[in-house]
Amino acid sequence: MSENDGLIIALSKGRIYKETLPLLRHAGIELVDDPDTSRKLILDTNDDTVKVLILRATDVPTYVQYGAADVGVAGKDVLMEHGGEGLYEPLDLKIACCKLMTAGRKGEQDVMPGRRLRVATKFVNSTRRFYASRGEQVEIIKLYGSMELAPLVGLADRIVDVVDTGNTLRANGLEPFEHIADISSRLIVNKAAMKMKHARVKALIDQISEAVVSALRTG
Repeated sequence: MSENDGLIIALSKGRIYKETLPLLRHAGIELVDDPDTSRKLILDTNDDTVKVLILRATDVPTYVQYGAADVGVAGKDVLMEHGGEGLYEPLDLKIACCKLMTAGRKGEQDVMPGRRLRVATKFVNSTRRFYASRGEQVEIIKLYGSMELAPLVGLADRIVDVVDTGNTLRANGLEPFEHIADISSRLIVNKAAMKMKHARVKALIDQISEAVVSALRTG
């Protein structure tokens, strides 16, 4: 297999991985290895020219940007934080949908005047842009997990996080406040791969696009 024949696809474990599989299947690509049981880092598919990398969600855009993967699937929240340099984003897959929102303790939307808001989040860049667009200067505290804990123990006034059902917020006495962005997973493509492997990449985009349209029609 020459470099220009092969295709490397970057995915992340969890919801995005599971919801991407039917789209890849429509394109004739099925994994031979199971990422839950295999120790392999580069997974084989039924097509010898297609390999799949299973990465942390936040690493997918980086692998695609630098050409370690030709295409990938990443949430819009991750892409907003990454910045999208070196990437094309040709397709909204309409999967893993949620919202990026601010949230805080229930009934405490108003904060004491004159005090700078403290916001805990892993989405530092998106949070800074959101509050800057409102003319607000905030203190951002970067966390990697358990965002909901921050307002409960007084670490922060707000959190910025993805919200799906809102059940976790409610279970911890929090509620969503401002809507920042609608989030779904996107197909992303390395710019060099789009040129060097144009026919192969374009065919994949078209096949996955058909799968997305078909899934929307069938509900």
